[in-house]
Amino acid sequence: MVSFAPMSKQEIPSPPPQASVRLDLWLWAARFFKTRSLARQAVETGKVEIGGQRGKASRALRVGDALRIARGEEIFEIAVLGLSDTRGPASVAQSLYAETEASRLAREQARAMRVAERNGYRAPETKPDKRARRLIKALGDIDAL
Repeated sequence: MVSFAPMSKQEIPSPPPQASVRLDLWLWAARFFKTRSLARQAVETGKVEIGGQRGKASRALRVGDALRIARGEEIFEIAVLGLSDTRGPASVAQSLYAETEASRLAREQARAMRVAERNGYRAPETKPDKRARRLIKALGDIDAL
């Protein structure tokens, strides 16, 4: 009969550090996109650039790569600091990359512009009545009233 001695934690080999990770998997793990399929779709439609070039979802991403990610109206310019293929807490995801100062300032200015554009808008106090709905439908634009 063969007996096995229990292994201590020191004897368990740790997995080797990853040299590369798929681009779509990293974007999902770094929480830029909610699902991996959304990350893949963004890469395929050209919303993600690696070093100024359009990438593929299966491209191997390495530490030090520069990414430009367009998500909605926001554009992130980041440098990859760490690799992960699992989605974890936001604090861990933020440690995987560093955003450039110019990118952060540009995003804040764009957000301030969007807020300033909405300042003049005043929502109607009540729903439009039957006559107003007909006028809106005839004009095709509520801002024309």
